Amino acid sequence: MRDLLNTELKTAMKSGDKRRLGTIRLINAALKDRDIEARGQGKTVGEADILALMQKMIKSRQESIAIYEKAGRDDLAAIEVEEVEVIRSFLPQQMDEGDVATAIDGAVAETGAASIKDMGKVVAVLKERYAGRMDFARASQQVKAKLAG
Repeated sequence: MRDLLNTELKTAMKSGDKRRLGTIRLINAALKDRDIEARGQGKTVGEADILALMQKMIKSRQESIAIYEKAGRDDLAAIEVEEVEVIRSFLPQQMDEGDVATAIDGAVAETGAASIKDMGKVVAVLKERYAGRMDFARASQQVKAKLAG
């Protein structure tokens, strides 16, 4: 993933695509921050961590888009939308609803989850296996609904 980011950074520089270049630089900066944090804890940043970081960046930008649109700042919202598209281009194909439901069923069965108290275990298994391929906010709601009823 790091090699891909660096290659795309060089390509964006050569092509003069300022939005893509700026967004990739933001990703690299966030990744370096995560590396420093992990080093302090004696850990390394793996692929799943990078994908989770990108998901978090997308979520942050989606929240900003909603705020900008509510405030009537469509110019700023458009910038955030472009950044989301660039970040998404590095993520693997997202799972469809059927695949998400199947994954949730498998994680519930694997963990032996029986109540809402076990939700954390199920979501942890999902995050470990499907980082970057699943919207965990929606998946958490589905897990909660499954365990509640």
